[in-house]
Amino acid sequence: MLLEVKDLTKEYQRGKAPFKAIDRVNLSVSSGDFVSIIGRSGSGKSTLLNLIAGLLSPTSGSIEADGQDILSYHDKAASLYRNSKIGYVPQGHSVLANLTVLDNVRLPFYFFKRAGGAEEKALSLLGQVGIPHLAPSYPKELSGGELRRVSIARALINDPGILIADEPTSDLDTQTTAEIMGLFRRISGSGTAVLMVTHELDTVDYGNRVLTMASGRLTERVK
Repeated sequence: MLLEVKDLTKEYQRGKAPFKAIDRVNLSVSSGDFVSIIGRSGSGKSTLLNLIAGLLSPTSGSIEADGQDILSYHDKAASLYRNSKIGYVPQGHSVLANLTVLDNVRLPFYFFKRAGGAEEKALSLLGQVGIPHLAPSYPKELSGGELRRVSIARALINDPGILIADEPTSDLDTQTTAEIMGLFRRISGSGTAVLMVTHELDTVDYGNRVLTMASGRLTERVK
């Protein structure tokens, strides 16, 4: 199994009472899955993604990637996991304004020593997301949809097993949303799992699984 989440709980203190943002969540994701998670704001969706991405630590439970318990990783191993196993597309625009599109995409390649070069691969990914002509441009010259494509290409530079996307179409028009969702479908079709949080119910038809989160609990819907 590519990803196995078991009895995952994330608890915070709210005043004098404990509050479970994530409450005993179980989730299995296989290669090529396209999983959409829907639910109201504050239901725990983004917290779950951040736990799976290794950006937060749970109160209890386990997260296994390719059979390895990521919660047992020390700092360097945890960083390598985030850099190599997970591709992360956060909410909003996270590209660096002082770097060109090409440099933004290839930046994660250099965080750990790797064989080969990043430029050719980055240019290929920009072609796959439909903006190869923007490689020398700077973020301030791009539209919102183009910036989102840069984020997706950057998330794929190290061939992750799973692409995590948090509200990737929340600020895009209808046509650009359809293009981004079609891109995610092609990515999952190539074997990379996609785990997406969304408020837009029309987008869930692109995937093969839909899960609902409410009050920190996760349930799967039959499509």
